[in-house]
Amino acid sequence: MSSSHIKRLMMPRSWPLPRKTSIWVQKPNPSGHTIENCMPLTLILRDVLGVAHTKRESKKILHSRQIMVDGKVETDSGRGVGLMDVLTVNDINYRCVLDTNGKLRYREITKKSAETKICRVTGKTTIKGGITQLHLHDGRNIILDSSSEYKSGDSLVLSLPSQEIKKHLPMKKGALAYLVGGSHIGETAKVSDFLINRSSKPNETSFEDFGTVSEYVFIIGNEKDLPLEAES
Repeated sequence: MSSSHIKRLMMPRSWPLPRKTSIWVQKPNPSGHTIENCMPLTLILRDVLGVAHTKRESKKILHSRQIMVDGKVETDSGRGVGLMDVLTVNDINYRCVLDTNGKLRYREITKKSAETKICRVTGKTTIKGGITQLHLHDGRNIILDSSSEYKSGDSLVLSLPSQEIKKHLPMKKGALAYLVGGSHIGETAKVSDFLINRSSKPNETSFEDFGTVSEYVFIIGNEKDLPLEAES
C-alpha cells in the first residue's frame, strides 16, 4: 500500500470516522495543516458530507470543478481541508471547526461568512530586502511592508480568495479565544492574561477558570465568527 494511505486504526482521533470498517484510509497530501487538523477531500465528500457514495464518485465531482476551497476551484482528491478552511460544494458553504470532542466538523455557513477566513499568526520572519513575512496556521505566508502591529498568537481576518487582510485580532486581555487543543478543545473563553516564556517552555495563556499553552489559543472576533453549533 502506498504512503498515500494509513491504517484506519492509526488515523487521527480528530477524524469523525469509524475505525473498523476497512483496513486502509486515504491520508491528506502534505499541506500547511497538520494531519490531525485536516482531512482529504475524498473522505469529506464521501464519508462526512455524503455527497458521493464512492471514491470514484468523489473524483468525478472534483473533476467537474464544482468544489472550491477558500474560494478557489480544487480538483485534487487528496487536498487536505482543515481548521477554519471554507469548503464550497456547488452553492453550499462549509467551515471546518473542531467540536468539544476534538472532532473535525464541516458545518454549513452563509455565503457572506464564506467570504472571509480567520487565520492564526504562528510566526514571522524577515526576508531579503528587510521585508516581513507572516506565517499563518494553514501554511500561508503573507508578505508585508510593515509588521510592527502583527505578533505571533494574533489572528487575521482574510478576504477570500484575494487573501487581503480585512481585520487584525490581537492576542490581548479580554480577547475572545477559541480553544483548538487541550482539555477545553472546541470551547470559547475570554483571555485573562498571557505569559511569554523566554525559555524552551511553551508560552501560556490563562482564562477565568483555567490555563493552557498558547499554541491552543485561536483568537476570534466573536462567537458568530464560527459555526460552533450544528444547525438544526
